[in-house]
Formats: sequence, structure tokens, C-alpha cells
Amino acid sequence: MNSYERFCFRLFGNRVKKKREKYAELRNDLLSARMKVPFEVYISTAYVSSFIAGICSAVALGFLTFIFNLPSLIIYHGAVPEFMFVISEYSLFIGTLLAIIISFAVFGGITFIIFLVYPSVVAGNRRRNIDATLPYAINYITAMSTAGIPPAEVFRQLAGSPIYGESATEARYIALEIDLFGRDLIDALRLISATTPSMRMKEFLQGSMGCISSGSNLTDYFRTKADQYALENRQTQKLFLDTLGLIAESYVTAMVAGPLFLIILQSIMSILSRQSQPFFLYIIIYMMIPFGSIMFVILISSMTPET
Repeated sequence: MNSYERFCFRLFGNRVKKKREKYAELRNDLLSARMKVPFEVYISTAYVSSFIAGICSAVALGFLTFIFNLPSLIIYHGAVPEFMFVISEYSLFIGTLLAIIISFAVFGGITFIIFLVYPSVVAGNRRRNIDATLPYAINYITAMSTAGIPPAEVFRQLAGSPIYGESATEARYIALEIDLFGRDLIDALRLISATTPSMRMKEFLQGSMGCISSGSNLTDYFRTKADQYALENRQTQKLFLDTLGLIAESYVTAMVAGPLFLIILQSIMSILSRQSQPFFLYIIIYMMIPFGSIMFVILISSMTPET
């Protein structure tokens, strides 16, 4: 913990300990993400950071509202209740107060939500990385197991190979449980399989536990799993390429041909109706096309397997 996290923990640590059951899913996400921050410290930091973000945004927006007298920009049209005329004299004060309250609630709430969601995002990225590197990691440990290296040492060697990404990280935690906490290999595999975000890794570790417990040939199990995951990887990559082709066709239709047709149609309608400000045309050019393209980029990025 750094000094800021220690400060936050002193403020809210005791209160957060009473809410462990409420944030059970968040605790699991922290473990799956391998974030080296205790649950109580993380939530305490989220509370303080959300409060600071809310205060800063409230001060900034309240200052801007007061300096530029933003409530005066509101213009009433038609009949309005009588009390509106009374409070109009205090519009600057009321508008500034509302800006402070709303900005504090919105920005503070958004900051807290980001803290809650972030571990699950990290865990999801780790899951994709593990699924992508696991077949190669299993090939590596299969070669070592074939050479007669003991299972515990196999996982230690995998832990020291950073080229296997998050699969090596999971092996590093297995080695840590064995070397630092004195657990046997089966207990270490059981603990890591319970917290890993990848179902593939969980299945592999649980199968390894079964082979070790029953005295089966572990090398044959590693070889079988390596072939299975390699086949699944090829199928996944083929499915991704097919889906990518479908998305490309959808992008051409929705973001190229569609907007082009709407722009031509709206331009003709504007000329016929003699509109000087084609509002719908502005929406297409400045909102629909850029935001639609960004959504396609996010979609492709989220579904692209790790390399």
C-alpha cells in the first residue's frame, strides 16, 4: 500500500470490513485480476477518490456557473407559475447550488462505478490472454514433463517464462503457494483454479489435480490437453475471421453506403424546401458517422483475441 491507500484505509477500513458480503463479486474480481490490493483498502480508496472527484467537479462547475451567470441564459416562453418570478431574483444562487449538487453526485458516482467495474475489466483481459497463451504454455510444460521433470518444478519453470503472458502469471502464483506458504502441489492447484478468470485454465488445473491424485500419467494428460486447446484455438480463430468479415460488410453498409444515401437524400430535400440550416444533415456528418465508427472500433477491439 502507498501512503494514499493507507490514509483511505484508516478512514473507512473498519466500515468496509462490515460490508464484505455486499461486495463478494468485487472480491472475486480482485482475486481474478491478481490486483495486489486488499479488498478493504480498495473500497476505502474508492470512497475517498469518489468524494475527491465529486468535490473537485462541484467546485469547478459551481465556479463556472457563478462566474458566467449560466442561469441567466435560461429564457422562459409562455405562461409560467407565479413563484418562478419570485425565485428568478435568486436564479444565480439557485443555479449555482444545483450545479454543485448535481455535479458532485454525478461525477462522484461515476468515479465510484469505475472503481467497481475496473477489476472485472482487468480480469476479462487476463482471461483472454490466458486463453490465447494456454495451448503454447501446455506444449512447453509437456516437453519438460516428457524429460522427467517433477510437476512442481514444471510449473516453476513455466512461471519463469514471461513469453507465455498471463498463463505464466498463474503458474507463478502456483509456485508462490508452494514455496512461500508451504502448500503441496494439489492444494496450490486447487487455490489457483478457484480464482483464475479463465475456464480453460480452471479445467486444466483441475484435471492436473485429478491426475496427480490418482497417480495417472501426467505427461499424457498434458499432451492431450495441448492438442485439444490447439484445435479449439484454430476453430476460434476461424470463427473470429468469419465474424470480422461480417462486421466489415456491416460497416460498409451502415457507415459508408447508408450515410452517403442519407446525405444525398437530405441535401436534395434541403434544396427543394429551401432550408438554410439542414439540421439532420449536421447530425449525420458530425454525430452518426464519427460515433458509429468509434463503436465499430470498440466492438472489434473487444472481440479480438490476444496475440
